[in-house]
Amino acid sequence: MVAVVPETPVRQTGRPRRPRPVGHPGLVAVLPAALFLILFFIVPLADNAYRSIATEVDGRVVYSAQYYVTLFTDPYYLGVIGRTILVSLEVTVACIVLGYPIAYFLVRHSGRWSGAVIFILVAPLLTSIIMRTFGWSVIFARGGLLNSALLAAGLIDRPLRLLQEPVSVIVGMVHVLVPFMVISIAAVLRNVNPQLEEAAQLLGAGRVRRFASVVLPLTMEGVATGSIVVFMLANGSFLSMLLLGGGSVTTLPLLIYQQFLLVQNIGFASAMGNVLLVLAVACLFLQLRLMKRRKEQS
Repeated sequence: MVAVVPETPVRQTGRPRRPRPVGHPGLVAVLPAALFLILFFIVPLADNAYRSIATEVDGRVVYSAQYYVTLFTDPYYLGVIGRTILVSLEVTVACIVLGYPIAYFLVRHSGRWSGAVIFILVAPLLTSIIMRTFGWSVIFARGGLLNSALLAAGLIDRPLRLLQEPVSVIVGMVHVLVPFMVISIAAVLRNVNPQLEEAAQLLGAGRVRRFASVVLPLTMEGVATGSIVVFMLANGSFLSMLLLGGGSVTTLPLLIYQQFLLVQNIGFASAMGNVLLVLAVACLFLQLRLMKRRKEQS
C-alpha cells in the first residue's frame, strides 16, 4: 500500500504587497502649509478687501468703492500716494549710488576682507529697528554728534535742523535697505568674467570706459533686481518715517496708522493697505519677469 502525501503549497518568495495608501501623499504633505496660508494670509486679505468696500448705514451693509474714489480723486491723498512713490524712488536711487561701489569692491578687491565687508553690511539688519532709529536720532539732533562736529569744525554758526526732516528719513531708510542692493548687484557681478575688462583694457579703453561699456551693461539685471526689492520695502516702511520724520513726510503707511488708531476709520485704512498691496504685487511681478528673462537667456 502506497501512502499518498498531499502536496504542500509552494511559498512565493519576494516582498509582500503593501496596501495602497489612501489619498495622494503629496496632498497630505502640503496640507499644513496650505491651511496656514489660508488662515493667516488669504483670510486676512479677503477680510481687508471686504472692509474696504463694505460700510454700515442704518444697520445694513452697503457696498461701495467710495474709499477708493476718494484716494484717487482727492488732491491730498493723491499727493500722499505720489509722495510715497517719490520717497521710495529717492531711497532706491541713493541705494544704487552707494551700493554699486560697495558691491564692486566686495567682488573685485575685498579679498580676505570680504567676510568683514559682508558683516558690516548685514549688521544693520541684525539690530533692533527701534535702537537703530534712535541711534540716528542721536546723530541728527540739534545737540547731536553731527551738529557738534560741524560746529567744532567751524562749518556752521548754529545747529542745523536735521531731525524730523525728509533728509533724516532718507538716510535712515538707506542705512537699512542698501544691503539688499549690494547683495543683488554682487550676485550678478560675480558672474562677469574679469577677462572681459582686461580685453577692453588691451584695446585701449580707460577705467571709466571699461566700466561704462563692459561692467555696467552686464550688471544691469542686478541693479534692476535690487531696485525692485528696495522700492518695494521702502513703500511699506513705517517706523523710520514715524520716528525720524515726525510727520514731516506723510506717506501711505503713516496714513494707515492714523486711520486705524486715531480716526478709527478701518475701511479707509483697509483701502490704503490694498493700494500698498497692489504696489508690492506690481514689484513682485516685475521681479518674476526679470527672473524668467534671465532663465531664458541662460
